[in-house]
Amino acid sequence: MKTIDTILFDLDGTLINTNELIIESFLHTLEHFRPGQFNREKVIEFIGPPLVDSFRSVDSDLVEEMVTHYRTFNHEMHDQLVTEYEGVFETIQTLHEQGYKLAIVTTKIRKTAMMGLKLTGLDAFFEPVIGLDDVKRAKPDPEPLEIALEQLRSKKESALMVGDSHSDILAGKNLGIPTAAVAWSIKGIEKVKSFQADYIIDDMSELLSIVGAERG
Repeated sequence: MKTIDTILFDLDGTLINTNELIIESFLHTLEHFRPGQFNREKVIEFIGPPLVDSFRSVDSDLVEEMVTHYRTFNHEMHDQLVTEYEGVFETIQTLHEQGYKLAIVTTKIRKTAMMGLKLTGLDAFFEPVIGLDDVKRAKPDPEPLEIALEQLRSKKESALMVGDSHSDILAGKNLGIPTAAVAWSIKGIEKVKSFQADYIIDDMSELLSIVGAERG
């Protein structure tokens, strides 16, 4: 593997545990617009793609209203429901201290992404943060990754994409860079294996060995 100096990260379900927040936000919204039609198992399938895509599959005429309803609840409950994944902060801090270039590429809007980064203290390590409102085409299109690399002044030949969903891994593959999937995805390890990422990591600290970083 060529030397890695740049790591692109998804946010939700990868660096911060927003699973309960996302699930509750979907359930709250869908119960309002489609009472009794969606349960926890069904809304888990919505995790990953942009909100507009998920809600378009429910009702293309109500997408804007559903997105607004979702985000209002999501922002109100954010700090109560978002938690950290063990070992993430320490690993990211180590990578940052050793000079690796780090960026976030998320299907969230930037404002919401920054809420999670600030809550967990990870905002100190990431610049740029590429949100849904920064791109024309979301993951799995490689555009968000390309923008991040451009802003970091990095080349794809030295980059790695890390995520928890198929769209994350596919975005990396579409760009032609190595990919790492996290085993703690809410969709389960068998689903993660089906993404066919180059690496599957059980703990974020394993990323240090993959990119050749020294352990603190």
